[in-house]
Amino acid sequence: MMAETVYIINAIKAVPYGRVASYRDIGLVAGLANGARQVARVLHSLSRSQQLPWHRIIRANGHIALLEGNGRELQIALLRSEGVKVSARGVVDYGRYAWFGSSPDALSPFQAP
Repeated sequence: MMAETVYIINAIKAVPYGRVASYRDIGLVAGLANGARQVARVLHSLSRSQQLPWHRIIRANGHIALLEGNGRELQIALLRSEGVKVSARGVVDYGRYAWFGSSPDALSPFQAP
């Protein structure tokens, strides 16, 4: 597994219960300035095997990225079960629920500790 993938996995796992993070912000925590697409690829391919809290990752504008019938309903239900308010249109108040922090495990060697 590539180092960048490990950093992304650790950053996703660091998102706390009841909080969300954007694909972009997870990339930044992992030390990848333009890593949003890499985050999406990791979520798509490794969520199950790495037991990632995939439902906590949303778009930076607060919208759920998944389409209806492709996991959107499950993501909304999981977020709501954690106390995150999601509108009927699948929008989260990103300013209220966003997590921007990092954990030592999520830091890449490209970031200052």
